Amino acid sequence: MNKSKTLLFGALAGAFAGLIAAMMLNRRAEKNESESALTAGEGLKLGMLVFGLLRAISSLGDEK
Repeated sequence: MNKSKTLLFGALAGAFAGLIAAMMLNRRAEKNESESALTAGEGLKLGMLVFGLLRAISSLGDEK
């Protein structure tokens, strides 16, 4: 695949994953009858997990 197709595929996959995550958070907030879907601690944990995922993706294909 060329560079533009790869970027487009990545953007679409990321948007789809973000949409699913937002739907799950909204469902959880409705179930718990709360206005906030995430606490600050949960947001921090989620951010660290995302950075870990991006780091793992960036290291794919590295030969050592």
